[in-house]
Amino acid sequence: MQELRRVRSGILSEKDNLITMHDVLDAQWQLDNHKDEDYMRRVVLPLEKLLCSHPRIVMKDSAVNAVCYGAKIMLPGVLRYEDNIEVNQEIVIMTSKGEAICLAIALMTTAVLSTCDHGIVAKIKRVVMERDTYPRKWGLGPKASRKKLMIKEGLLDSKGRRNEKTPSAWSEEHQGYIEKEIKVEQTMTKRKHESSSEAEVASQTSLKRIKKKKVKRSKEKSFEDIPTVTAEVTELCDIEVKKKKHKKEKK
Repeated sequence: MQELRRVRSGILSEKDNLITMHDVLDAQWQLDNHKDEDYMRRVVLPLEKLLCSHPRIVMKDSAVNAVCYGAKIMLPGVLRYEDNIEVNQEIVIMTSKGEAICLAIALMTTAVLSTCDHGIVAKIKRVVMERDTYPRKWGLGPKASRKKLMIKEGLLDSKGRRNEKTPSAWSEEHQGYIEKEIKVEQTMTKRKHESSSEAEVASQTSLKRIKKKKVKRSKEKSFEDIPTVTAEVTELCDIEVKKKKHKKEKK
């Protein structure tokens, strides 16, 4: 083998956009001295160059920062989408300016996207854009602002749950949230009961272990006392045997 090198990586090959380190040096000098970015933009290509072959979905500007923070890619936040998107296909989520937000795995086809009005479009695989590049827009809707006011006024607790001062109209409008709260409370009570039962079982087992240790110690003490008694008995027996021998010798 005379030579081994990588001639292709993804969409890029060795015939496309090859530069030398001298080009990088010249581009930096041109940028520093003449404030000219053209040479630097030819030398350093943007990340989106690698993702040209992926199917694209364009998000609204108000949903970009939420996706950067890990929110699900929902259909109301989609602005445009490309044809021939299939389920479990790797796609690119981008802004209206052409900036890549993240790589994702599609959960809907193009036909489903065109017919539905809600649902999860794709699952995030890797976020590319930094957080807070676009302004934060979640939590500014009418329901969210109303909920914040109710929390300030004390009509809801600090976590947005119901309390004694919550009006009945709010609970009627948000029955789904109430059901979720009830389920959460039930699971919390179950966990408390399970933890208490586990603690009781652990305490019982520890008591049993302590009792077993006490029994073992008492047995060991009794066994330790036995050799002293036997030694005394053997000494007495030896004395009696000696006395008998003396009597026989005298006779």
